[in-house]
Amino acid sequence: MKKVKIANDEVFPIGFGTWTLGDSRKTRNKEIEALRTGIEHGVQVIDTAEMYGHGASEKAVADAISPYKREDLFLISKVLPENASKKKLASSLDGSLRRLNTDYLDHYLLHWKGSIPLDETIEALETERQKGKIRSWGVSNIDTDEMRSVITHKYGKNCTSNQVRYN
Repeated sequence: MKKVKIANDEVFPIGFGTWTLGDSRKTRNKEIEALRTGIEHGVQVIDTAEMYGHGASEKAVADAISPYKREDLFLISKVLPENASKKKLASSLDGSLRRLNTDYLDHYLLHWKGSIPLDETIEALETERQKGKIRSWGVSNIDTDEMRSVITHKYGKNCTSNQVRYN
């Protein structure tokens, strides 16, 4: 099975996005079944965010992945811009880890640029990476000028992705 590189990991190139996962109790069991079927057929990457369903998506992902080995999966979540400060990012990350029932994320993204300076967010992401709570970090929905700011930061070399919407 061909793999692609994300951060420092090689994974199956098809992953799950979970934007509306967990929004409805009526579809929850089918959603969990779909995730599990994908995992059983090689899917490793599962992308979620604290904002999806106000955490419901992360909880549904946790339920779906519970029978599997954590190290066989590549979990991505995203921090909301208003939570991306030095004061709030760690707490926001801890909430995602709790909802996902894991002690680390493979990849953690700034969901989009908000009012908090990118320098501050990068410092906060790097602190959490150094603690081991995230294995790698990146950004999402960042334009070219903002991306230049990220990559020229002293920790910019540690930014391993700019996830853009494609579906």
